[in-house]
Amino acid sequence: MSVLTNNEIESLDKYFNLCNYMSVAMLYLKDNPLLKEPLKKEDIKSKLVGHWGSAPGQNFIYIHLNRIIKKYKLNMIYVAGPGHSGQAMIANSYIEGTYSEVYPDVTQDEKGLQKLFKNFSFPGGTSSHVAPEVPGSINEGGELGYSLSHAFGAVLDNPSLIAACVIGDGEAETGPLATSWHGNKFINPEKDGIVLPILHLNGYKIANPTIMARISEEERIDFFKGCGWDPIVVDVTKTSNASDYHEEMASALEEVVKKIEKIKNDVKKNKKFIRPKYPMIIFKSKKGWTCPKIVDKLEVEGTFRAHQVPVSYASAIKDLKIIENWLKSYHPEELFNESGKIKKEILDMTPKGNMRMSANPIANGGIILKNLKVPDFTNYKIDVVRGVTKSEDMRVLGSYIKDIIKLNKNNFKVFGPDEALSNRLNNIFKVTTRKWDAEIKDNDEFLASTGSVFDSFLSEHMCEGMLEGYLLTGRHGMFHSYEAFIRIIDSMASQHAKWLKVTKEIPWRKDIASLNYVLTSHIWQQDHNGYTHQDPGFLNHLATKKADIVRMYFPIDTNTLLSTFDHCIQTKNYINVIVASKHPSIQWLSMDEAKAHCKKGLGIFDWASNNAKNPDIILACAGDTPTLEVIAASKILYEYCPHIKTRVVNVIDLMRLQNSNKHPHGLTDTEFNKIFTEDKHVIFAFHGYPNLIHELIYNRVNHNFHVHGYLEEGTITTPFDMRVQNKIDRFNLVLDALKYVEETEEVRLCKNLMHKKLKEHEAYIVKEGIDIEEVRNWTLEG
Repeated sequence: MSVLTNNEIESLDKYFNLCNYMSVAMLYLKDNPLLKEPLKKEDIKSKLVGHWGSAPGQNFIYIHLNRIIKKYKLNMIYVAGPGHSGQAMIANSYIEGTYSEVYPDVTQDEKGLQKLFKNFSFPGGTSSHVAPEVPGSINEGGELGYSLSHAFGAVLDNPSLIAACVIGDGEAETGPLATSWHGNKFINPEKDGIVLPILHLNGYKIANPTIMARISEEERIDFFKGCGWDPIVVDVTKTSNASDYHEEMASALEEVVKKIEKIKNDVKKNKKFIRPKYPMIIFKSKKGWTCPKIVDKLEVEGTFRAHQVPVSYASAIKDLKIIENWLKSYHPEELFNESGKIKKEILDMTPKGNMRMSANPIANGGIILKNLKVPDFTNYKIDVVRGVTKSEDMRVLGSYIKDIIKLNKNNFKVFGPDEALSNRLNNIFKVTTRKWDAEIKDNDEFLASTGSVFDSFLSEHMCEGMLEGYLLTGRHGMFHSYEAFIRIIDSMASQHAKWLKVTKEIPWRKDIASLNYVLTSHIWQQDHNGYTHQDPGFLNHLATKKADIVRMYFPIDTNTLLSTFDHCIQTKNYINVIVASKHPSIQWLSMDEAKAHCKKGLGIFDWASNNAKNPDIILACAGDTPTLEVIAASKILYEYCPHIKTRVVNVIDLMRLQNSNKHPHGLTDTEFNKIFTEDKHVIFAFHGYPNLIHELIYNRVNHNFHVHGYLEEGTITTPFDMRVQNKIDRFNLVLDALKYVEETEEVRLCKNLMHKKLKEHEAYIVKEGIDIEEVRNWTLEG
């Protein structure tokens, strides 16, 4: 029995032609948008930039999704994964009316069409992929691989939502996307929405066939069944009959709706949760479907040549009829009235209001964002005997996060690749579990289908992508990771930073919750794992991003970590990076001191200085371990060279070092000079690579900065030896400081003592396997 009537097929085909006409026109035309006059050379863009290949397939999918949205009153968003062919989603949002609502100058008439077509991939206009400027988008299509993880993040805690995610078969070959097929093991259909993956199988990438297209149908289906999917194949390459291919797609989507309804009903009825097989669609179409079949005697439609611009500028100018005939093949006279307004019979097929995928408020998450409920972080403070008390900073932070989870059910998630316990967030499991919808055994720990912690997925890509999807759709969260392995998602962080940068310039895009990273198990706590686990380069990577996006913090103890995290978790439209200690470490500041210090972002520690008002030399630090070593170095200088006047400066907010005309948090030159002086030598112990500090302060007056940091040294060794190998230890810091003071007998004796201590240290660790006693049991007392 047919799903569609003849009238519906005719209307759907006009709708399809309209989308394709607009998608071609955006590639080629800067004028004459309705072809009311014969096409002229002047009507064609001088530089043709864009991608056609996946546009017609996406148009076909979009219009059929709209049909079922309207029929069943579905709550659905569209996630465009194939990368470019952004004109498809632009065309559809224009047809739905959303584009003109957010860009009133792009009117629903001939003048508006001309502006829309010209602006695509044109200087001062829109990009060729589904960028933030496109209504309904939550996925920056410029880099492939993140669409499906974004879709999974979007449906978390959104039980009515269906995220239709179109995945290019080239995109399916990327690492992040290949992993994302397993996201269905983390969805509870009672609490979460449904992701509908649609594999757009058109056979080619830029210049090569795709793997998915060159394996057998049986192998392809087995692959997806093995990943827990229930695949439905729609093949529009078998026929050129519109009634056949529209009927096949409509039937497939009817089947999808029934299966989703059954999944939702079954989970409500069953007392025991059983993970279902979720539907997906394998949609097979020709690459560049409906474009010219032959151009310059070469086959185009259905080949890699249709990936970008099927008809080059040279070919188009040589024979304008090839473009004109292509556009006219969609019968524009049936699509627009004389004024350029889309005909009513097509517009009647689109959903209305927030049911439009381009206008769904979930895809503009700031609209629905609820402020996070946070407890008073000062209630989690620890009492401090300065330089004596020890605490596990991350463990205490876990107690604070535990209560955030309690206060924000369905609005806050914790992501991290199998590291929550390793990173000392144990306390969160007092109120929640890890999210897990696969088999659970009796001896498993903290696993359930209702958890708020995504810790049971060993993929940084998946954690990042799902968190981004969760944030982009109006919720809050955090990502904790071993510092070295956050580098795996460098590029994903870059893309999110670019998204935030662009959305800040789009008035209709509302602010979303910040992307918060807590990096622990950091470089100075990886002596046991060794060289492979040591890499602070994420900081350098993010420091290159726009100053109004990135923030970096180095809390030095439990109370400063609580204060810093409380601030970051409530911000919007930033990428916040917090580097924190997880091992028992010495504590420095009371809660009141910590709040004041964090508010300033950096400051002088009078209590660790010897005549801070008029120093001979400045000892500066950023990071928990560098702070310990700087304070220990200051104590050595006080004991052995008391005539040397020292000032100890600690930096919590790294971007305070940058000039105020470069970063919103930056100090003015006057403020900077007040702290670091104009000419005194500054021995700066930094958590990461030394060059980052030099980059931040290069335009300051004082060029006497001597930065100690990670030098790519360190194997399996002791904690203190890691510092010695990279010369951020107290003995090397003292030796460096003594280079810039007058040589006295005290100074000479102190130098000799430091060299002696370094030799003693080296001999002791080789013999005993642990650090020397005066380092292991060091305190500030005395």
